[in-house]
Amino acid sequence: MRRINEPAVGVLDVGSFSARLVVVPVDGSPREPVLNHQTRLRLDRELDVRGRLSDRGIAAVTAAVAAGMTTAYRHGVGDVFPFATSSIRDAANAAKVVRHVAGETGVELRFLSGRCEAELTYLATRRWFGAEAGPLLVLDIGGGTVELAAGCGDQATFARSLPLGARSMTRDWLPTERVSAKQVAGLRAHALDVVTTALCAADVDAPRVVGCSKVLQQLARLAGARPSKCKELRIDDLRAWIPRLAALPPSKRAKLPGISRSRAHQALAGAIVAEALLTVAGGKVAICPWSTRDGLLLTLQDRAREKAGSRVVAA
Repeated sequence: MRRINEPAVGVLDVGSFSARLVVVPVDGSPREPVLNHQTRLRLDRELDVRGRLSDRGIAAVTAAVAAGMTTAYRHGVGDVFPFATSSIRDAANAAKVVRHVAGETGVELRFLSGRCEAELTYLATRRWFGAEAGPLLVLDIGGGTVELAAGCGDQATFARSLPLGARSMTRDWLPTERVSAKQVAGLRAHALDVVTTALCAADVDAPRVVGCSKVLQQLARLAGARPSKCKELRIDDLRAWIPRLAALPPSKRAKLPGISRSRAHQALAGAIVAEALLTVAGGKVAICPWSTRDGLLLTLQDRAREKAGSRVVAA
């Protein structure tokens, strides 16, 4: 097994659908990882009616963390930040999950606040587009929450986390396979109200609106029909798909362009939340492939370089 001999940092991102290890050189780019390992999960199936992760779900998370960290160690990478997203963070028994994983693997999963996730997503987006992009408004639809961030420089001056995640809204508003027009209208009104209130506080003039999440990437693919046209999502194209998604069960949504089988059940809720965001944010969003994980990798790289520089100065 090839060892990574150059200084490197890594992130083990434990989410609802997978636990993914990504390692990049300290002086490299998240675009070009030197190690990438993924273990599939389906934690959305392991939450009970009280919001508790089942014993089977806890065992799956434990095995995934062990596999990811073992892979890193075998390649000679010790600087890995293990964090869990809202699928574990917001579980009613999150503390039990962390204790069990730590007891079995020696690895303590960490949680990032919604605000911190928003700030990291903004950082990743700013690095992707560069300073010449001007003011940015960044939108990230996750499973449990939606993160919003805005600013004109390297750091976000506005960051919010909203309880509008695609998985959560599916559970709370669209729990059945057959969805009524009343249910769709109810979620539309709720999402628009929450988003309008939140974005009123984003004091950034004429920002470039950017979307960073699998949800928005898949919706852009769906609305654009061809991969070459998936660099932005327009509200008119999205709005035309909402009644079509509502008319289909998840099994048939999974056959549509861009909609993965694992996310098909929450595609409608994701589309409705995206519609609310685009309604308030100006009608279209550019798609960025980087998100929270990449922002965290960039932050770890920055810290590693600063630490190395401090050692050089001290010497």
